[in-house]
Amino acid sequence: MAVTEMKTNEDKKVELTITVDAETFGKAVDEVFKKNVKRMTVPGFRRGKAPRRMIEKLYGEGVFYEEAVNNTYPAAYDAAVEEKGIEPVDRADIEVLDVSKDGYSFKATVTVKPEVSIEGYKGIEVEKKVVEATDAEVDAELSRMQEQGGRVIAVEGRAAMNGDTAVIDFEGFVDGEAFEGGKGEKYPLELGSNSFIPGFEEQIVGHSAGESFEVNVSFPENYHAEELKGKPAVFKCTLHELKMKELPLLDDEFAKDVSEFDTLDELKADLKKKAQERHDSQAETEMENKLMDTVCEKLAADIPQCMYDGRIDEMVRDFEYRLQSQGLNLQTYLQYAGTDMDGFRKGFVPQAESQVKTRLALEKIVELEKIEPTAEEIAAEYDKLAKNYSMEADKLRNIVPEKEIAQNLAMGKALDLVRDSAVVKEVKEEPAKEEKPKKASKPRAKKAKAEEAPAAEPADGPAE
Repeated sequence: MAVTEMKTNEDKKVELTITVDAETFGKAVDEVFKKNVKRMTVPGFRRGKAPRRMIEKLYGEGVFYEEAVNNTYPAAYDAAVEEKGIEPVDRADIEVLDVSKDGYSFKATVTVKPEVSIEGYKGIEVEKKVVEATDAEVDAELSRMQEQGGRVIAVEGRAAMNGDTAVIDFEGFVDGEAFEGGKGEKYPLELGSNSFIPGFEEQIVGHSAGESFEVNVSFPENYHAEELKGKPAVFKCTLHELKMKELPLLDDEFAKDVSEFDTLDELKADLKKKAQERHDSQAETEMENKLMDTVCEKLAADIPQCMYDGRIDEMVRDFEYRLQSQGLNLQTYLQYAGTDMDGFRKGFVPQAESQVKTRLALEKIVELEKIEPTAEEIAAEYDKLAKNYSMEADKLRNIVPEKEIAQNLAMGKALDLVRDSAVVKEVKEEPAKEEKPKKASKPRAKKAKAEEAPAAEPADGPAE
């Protein structure tokens, strides 16, 4: 292989003119002949027994050239790229220029990684949120845990209240006619959940098990069924039974049931500690994102569109793999989402652009700062990945090149350098308020643990 010419064309793609010598090409042609001779027919010879010169005389001297070129140009291209020290960022366009028994030449046109410059990545001023965990957050988490430990019991001796689950039959009528999708039997409806048409649940409140009654509502103007938009409707309902969730008492016994702690105070302290760790981790991540946004603004590079497109391709594939792991496929997802592939890909554009710029910036910082991970750090990273994937480190080395591991470690060090040199201004913020789950009308006395009743299957109903 020899590179006879290299130039950059008007759209900044690199053109390499590459020749493959007669010896290399000749060996490739010999291999193609041996592979195909058994299925070639030449008059006067048994199948597979005709000499090569007779086959070439009958089918033409270049009968094996095309396959031989296809078998050899990838290695020649890779060698040319390495020799010239360029970094392709997409697939090359290949054009064969000439072929003969003396070898062949071809032109490879490829987009390469752009020239990058960056300044001022040290000493960046950045704000970091300081959020202190509160007792309210702990209470909200305890309420969730209490809700999970609740059990469903039948309600007797009183009328329906918000928070109850009413098991109802219903059938809807518009202008005296029943309509499709407006009927349900033994439907479990949580009152106050606002899962049905506005006004429906409120009219069940006050009724008791065994009663039959009518609910009068109007469909919203933005209702999904065109023929029902804005129409008044009457639902004939029967209330079969009422249920409510009885919650466990928040005490030391509760703490023992749901955690490794012996007292409620210990559980609360642990919940507060974990909440603080979440705030700290989120604040650190947000600060790093702000830093990298600033670093990317300082990046000077003419980034080719194919780099963004390539990252979007990877993100779409990752999304598709996740869907497949759940037994779904991308086309079905797009139909349910009401979009097409072009619209779906557009949703990844901002993230892809940010990730491409971030990588280019960190790679440049690695180069400028001459950052190199040690052999010990690389070995430790292989061990860490091997543990995560339940593999032997030696086997992982055959799958993931050391160059890739070293590059990722170096970029991590570059990020550390940017973060450690930053001028951080801490800003105190209140944590976002969390809404507590609705509590049952009463907590239950401490008893032996009971199985929570299974949730009823959803049915079609007059949902908004």
